[in-house]
Amino acid sequence: MQTTDQRLLIIDDDEMFCHVLSRAFTRRGFEVMTAHDADQALAVATQFQPTMATLDLKLENSSGLKLLPDMLAAVPSCRIVVLTGYSSIATAVEAMKLGAVNYLCKPADADDIIASFEQQEGDPNIELADNPPSINRITWEHIQKVLQEHDGNISATARALGMHRRTLQRKLQKRPVRR
Repeated sequence: MQTTDQRLLIIDDDEMFCHVLSRAFTRRGFEVMTAHDADQALAVATQFQPTMATLDLKLENSSGLKLLPDMLAAVPSCRIVVLTGYSSIATAVEAMKLGAVNYLCKPADADDIIASFEQQEGDPNIELADNPPSINRITWEHIQKVLQEHDGNISATARALGMHRRTLQRKLQKRPVRR
């Protein structure tokens, strides 16, 4: 990838992750800025005018999905890759609908991210899973879908799922179940 005049904005509430990723991209010739919350991200994006951005799906006090349209409104030509440790089919689909160019699960390194920015088309030869997802993974995916349908409202999601709000909160605090 040609890195001349490539400006990358890394949006993640994990400051250490931002630092490590920032160093990796700087070594590859990128001009890099970081932001740790939605307000800071929009302010930096407006001034910096990044050509690319990585956006954490789960920011401390907000959702990367809610920030995504605002980022594209502030910098329409910016190519955004959503990064997450909380991947689900529902959030991947929504991220793409909202304008992300790709969606990656953490951990992702600089090379993975660069490849995701370069990927222009889908890959029909991608490997299909040998085994169906576990019931725990299907449950996680369903919770994420219902949460997305209720705009992240925990109480409304708990009512829709027929579970206690605190039970849902405990489930959401756990890492997603692997396939």
